Amino acid sequence: MKRRDDGVILITGGAGSIGGNLTRHLNPTGKRIVVIDNLSSGFKKNVPASRNIVFIKGDVTKDADLKKAFSYDVSVVFHLAAHFANQNSIDHPREDLMTNALGTLKTLEYAVKKKVGKFVYASTSCIYGDAKTVLKEEMLDYKHDTPYSVSKLTGEKYVMLFHDYYRLKACILRYFNVYGPGEYPGAYRNVIPNFFHKAMRGEPLTITGTGDETRDFTYVGDVVATTVKAAGNDRSDGQVFNVASGEETRVIDLAEKINNIAGNRAGIVYVKRRSWDRVLRRRADTAKARHILGHKITVRIDEGLKRTYEWLKRA
Repeated sequence: MKRRDDGVILITGGAGSIGGNLTRHLNPTGKRIVVIDNLSSGFKKNVPASRNIVFIKGDVTKDADLKKAFSYDVSVVFHLAAHFANQNSIDHPREDLMTNALGTLKTLEYAVKKKVGKFVYASTSCIYGDAKTVLKEEMLDYKHDTPYSVSKLTGEKYVMLFHDYYRLKACILRYFNVYGPGEYPGAYRNVIPNFFHKAMRGEPLTITGTGDETRDFTYVGDVVATTVKAAGNDRSDGQVFNVASGEETRVIDLAEKINNIAGNRAGIVYVKRRSWDRVLRRRADTAKARHILGHKITVRIDEGLKRTYEWLKRA
């Protein structure tokens, strides 16, 4: 398949935290960037104002919107659009399937039709389910807890099919608990912005479970840097990578750090763990990403939380 290596960059889901930061990172290159987002969970203000950037309010499940996005001379696709995340998929499983599976399939079809040079798929650590060990890319024994984990893995399978069958140059990045500027608190959002929201209001932080559960929190700037590296590296083609800090943080320690940063004395309260949440520990093996992509962590949890807090105060 003849392909293009220079041209327009397309970012689906570009008004989310990762997408917005990715757009800001790429904007100084001077290349035309097309962002498509239906704003169901993203925010237009995450997309920087620039003459190089075209914003399309659109949905990756709709052909008319994708046709408009791909009407530009697209050479690279960063497919970040998703129905996010676990609880949202429990509450709305059909919408989750439509966006994460069908939306990915449709975007891949247009990428092949337009002969794009690279397709980077943003996946998730959730596809590992409740695996108890350090998570490696070659693990296959998935026990899914939510529709989100199923639909995102389905997207992975479509990406690999299009790579193998249509010779689309593509790779998969499994993001682990990404946090940082650009993510606002909300019902279906991640724990860090929601903890900060309560802490900044002087309210106790609510932990679902014992607090001994761990997650591999990864600062958005480091995720963006590796995502860009993956797009420009031919060795990434047909490969899956964990993009993570490679470090575990207990939820109770996270809550205490956030209360300390925000000066919140309201403390912590505990409630029963959600029925679908059986993940007690999560830590990624990042050796493959470090070796092939040059993935590195430059912002660790304490500094990342401080940066997130400063951003939230201005947001």
